[in-house]
Amino acid sequence: MIGTVEFRFPGLEGVRCVFTTRKGGASPPPFDGANLSFDVGDDPLAVAANRRALAAQMGPQLWCELRQVHGDVLHLDPRPAPLEEFAARGAVLEGDALATARTGVALCIKTADCQPILLAHETGRFVAALHAGWRGNVLNLPGTAVARLCARYGCAPGELFAVRGPSLGPDKAQFLNFAQEFGQEFLPYFDRRADTVDLWRLTRHQLERAGLAPERVFGLDRCTLSEPEAFFSYRAARKTGRMMSVIWRQD
Repeated sequence: MIGTVEFRFPGLEGVRCVFTTRKGGASPPPFDGANLSFDVGDDPLAVAANRRALAAQMGPQLWCELRQVHGDVLHLDPRPAPLEEFAARGAVLEGDALATARTGVALCIKTADCQPILLAHETGRFVAALHAGWRGNVLNLPGTAVARLCARYGCAPGELFAVRGPSLGPDKAQFLNFAQEFGQEFLPYFDRRADTVDLWRLTRHQLERAGLAPERVFGLDRCTLSEPEAFFSYRAARKTGRMMSVIWRQD
């Protein structure tokens, strides 16, 4: 059994959002236990077993994931892989955002401190998943993705919901080279005393500036670095596993 945290957008019964934890699974240390990435040095057989277990818990038989590169490429309606292909090997398609209008297709984002952002139209007619590390925030991936989703599916930003999953909390996201990595426009999110950046607030503001209503932007305020028993954290241990954040339209 893979540990999960579920979220439901209010009034939207046809869309499921699931954030996995590190609990359960078959992976040995230091990936114990529910590592879902083939790209971190874990036993591929353990990763495959974990992916099959997750799919059995949730139900979808078609899956989409990415080889994430901390960019801003959004793939619209990519070809999904059947469960056995998803369980047998890692992603080939490169990018950091996915969207689909198909039912029964699970969109997956892998994280271990970065922000997973799941989005859905208010009618449930399409869903999207974003991988936003700090580089994604600098590129304004949350905002540009909203614009591209609305252009593709013919809707207004105010018709969207979004939820940000467990990730690096505001008091743990330390950046000693803030000026070089972020720049002056991000100073409102920077705490000079601790050299930390409030990435949660930054993501919220980027989504709101893109047109989402504040009451439709949600966050699971659980810090991956602060809860080592529950979550993988790259800042805590470079050699570690990855959780998955998954969204899909139910049949």
